Amino acid sequence: MYAEVILPIAPEGTFTYKVPDSMAQTVMRGCRVRVPLGRSKEYVGMVLALHDRKPSFRCRDILEQMDERPVVTSEQLSLWQWIANYYMCSLGDVLVAALPAGLKSVEGFKPRMEEYVLLDARFQQPEAMNVLRGMLRRAYSQQKALDTYLALAKEGNGVTVDELLNESHVTTAVVKALVSRGVFTRYKHEVGRVNDGPAEPTTKPKTLSDAQQEALDSVLKQFEQKNVVLLHGVTSSGKTEIYIHLIQRAIDEGRQVLFLLPEIALTVQITSRLKRVFGDRLGIYHSKYSDNERVEIWMRQLSDHPYDVILGARSAVMLPFRRLGLVIVDEEHENSFKQQDPAPRYHARSVAIVLAQMMGAKTVLGTATPCMESIHNCATGKYGYVRLSERYKGVELPEIEVVDIKDLRRRKMMSGPFSPRLMSAVREALDHGKQAILFQNRRGFAPTLICRTCGWTPRCQYCDVSLTYHKVTQRLVCHYCGTTYDVPRVCPACGDPHLLDRGYGTEKIEDLVREVFPQAKVARMDLDTTRSKKAYERIINDFSEGKTNVLIGTQMVSKGLDFGNVSVVGILDADNMLNYPDFRAYEHAFMMMSQVSGRAGRRGKRGLVILQTRQPDLPVIRQVVNHDLKGFYEDLKEERQTFHYPPYYHLVYVYLRHHHSDVVEMAANEMGNRLRSYFGNRVLGPDKPSVAVVKTQAIRKIIIKMENGLDLKAAKAYMKEAQRLLLQDKRYASLTVYYDVDPL
Repeated sequence: MYAEVILPIAPEGTFTYKVPDSMAQTVMRGCRVRVPLGRSKEYVGMVLALHDRKPSFRCRDILEQMDERPVVTSEQLSLWQWIANYYMCSLGDVLVAALPAGLKSVEGFKPRMEEYVLLDARFQQPEAMNVLRGMLRRAYSQQKALDTYLALAKEGNGVTVDELLNESHVTTAVVKALVSRGVFTRYKHEVGRVNDGPAEPTTKPKTLSDAQQEALDSVLKQFEQKNVVLLHGVTSSGKTEIYIHLIQRAIDEGRQVLFLLPEIALTVQITSRLKRVFGDRLGIYHSKYSDNERVEIWMRQLSDHPYDVILGARSAVMLPFRRLGLVIVDEEHENSFKQQDPAPRYHARSVAIVLAQMMGAKTVLGTATPCMESIHNCATGKYGYVRLSERYKGVELPEIEVVDIKDLRRRKMMSGPFSPRLMSAVREALDHGKQAILFQNRRGFAPTLICRTCGWTPRCQYCDVSLTYHKVTQRLVCHYCGTTYDVPRVCPACGDPHLLDRGYGTEKIEDLVREVFPQAKVARMDLDTTRSKKAYERIINDFSEGKTNVLIGTQMVSKGLDFGNVSVVGILDADNMLNYPDFRAYEHAFMMMSQVSGRAGRRGKRGLVILQTRQPDLPVIRQVVNHDLKGFYEDLKEERQTFHYPPYYHLVYVYLRHHHSDVVEMAANEMGNRLRSYFGNRVLGPDKPSVAVVKTQAIRKIIIKMENGLDLKAAKAYMKEAQRLLLQDKRYASLTVYYDVDPL
């Protein structure tokens, strides 16, 4: 027997190994095996298939079978193959992304064990207990330990050694003495690392408003004809309560639910809402959990008692499910669902839809600002569509005021990042016990430092980007490769000691808010302040409970967070988003501004948004102000059709990397010519991307635009063949070629 094994390395395809006779009856598809590769390397791989076809080359034996039963389901392996084919990466790339580290290493996952003591069976009866007490009458500490045990032990169960020691206040020597006398039996028991607390009482889902109930009924009606339904509800319309009712229906039918969110920060608030209804039937899975915790959740999903509901970020779509009935993708428009680096560069929304289709489940896509692709799929009848246009309890959408900061600076009425109108609005909110959110989509203190004399700017030695100044750590940081540098005391070019910071990051905004509003309790939420799981919870809970009253943040604060006391939102620099060199810039900017505006006035009085821009006459600004989604999408539709962009065309970006720019330039031109011979004028480039060097590697980019209806499978096969022919050339031995399918 032979096994096709996926290894966690870049080469495409599988590796063939001989199954030893000792494993012939036990090894299965979805089991992990330890295998040799090369002269001395060993890997943990995944069995994809078994067969009896003897290969033409000499096969090496599998060294070890690591699982008694599969740790990856057949449906998962089929999904992995779809991801590898669609996103043009190797199965090894998918394996690395899908499995927690504890399931990929030779040492593997070690379950958390706890020591217990159990009263020996001989002393379970009252008469025997009297004899035992007589035995211990002169050992006071042992008596105390025994009495504590009897008080703590539940029928038939032992007591943890730690609990016994803490409650009885005896030493470990006393417990050892009782074990050696045969009074206690000592044993170890596996305990989970997650959901250790006692189960809290649950409540029934809340009664829906008339508008919510109508939307729920419409979703269920659409499910009769469609597998995917877009729930388009304005901000604060109560989509989460509709989700809860849908989840309850799925559980009542004996099915599981996958609930995907774009950001880990969002899990904090939604977790508490779902816990109140579903209690310990809810599992949470994202990258802020430790690796051992993620392995435990993975293994529980394979057990006879899996979580009924999994709430998680992008990686949760890779978990095993046996009876999946419903997938919810909340904030479906968010680009955080797309993995950028490394491969597989998959979109969790697309993968979730395919997973649901494979398992006969339904999918709900929820958002206040649908992406253009989803709108198109609804218009063509591929998805169902349900509109929820009324905010919960009839609260009005926020008023949005546009402030022309270019004019204010020209008239010397504004020097910093805050316009007079924004400052007065925030001050009024604080005076009335309300809260404010200030949105600046750039972290750090200042995007650049510059010498006032010669204009020198510090740049990364490994990447083609300027460095961002972080004041708290007193470091310059490359936001591409992560390298940090000391802040120079003088300009290395001219010796001037005066280096000026230019621009505003969230860290600098925080300092200025403390200066302008000394009475304010300020918090900042960005990548630098939320590196741990607890940091998210602390920042969000403090703001929810009113312990802080001004929250400064990047796009994290724009995504679905529900704060009832926010009356003012300030968008400090809309142009930073609008001027980004990408065809999706306006779409992303419209979504982000609409979403962050939706954080204002979610309870009672109508909220206020101050939108600061240098381009107040842009149509997209007017559309944000008027909450004019229809007009925005009509303009976008015309633009995308004219210039051959999604959803009317498929995009594939082809990237080439090499340490020498002349080599990558030559290779890119050859690759471009090969692709043009097949795709014609659908090929653009090669060109330098906006960041042309990352981690010392020069990059070139080729864009392929393929109209809907083109045979994508054949097109991708030709791209792979062009790559294979290119890499046969010895000049390009160390060249890297990779693809970004459906880029964002």
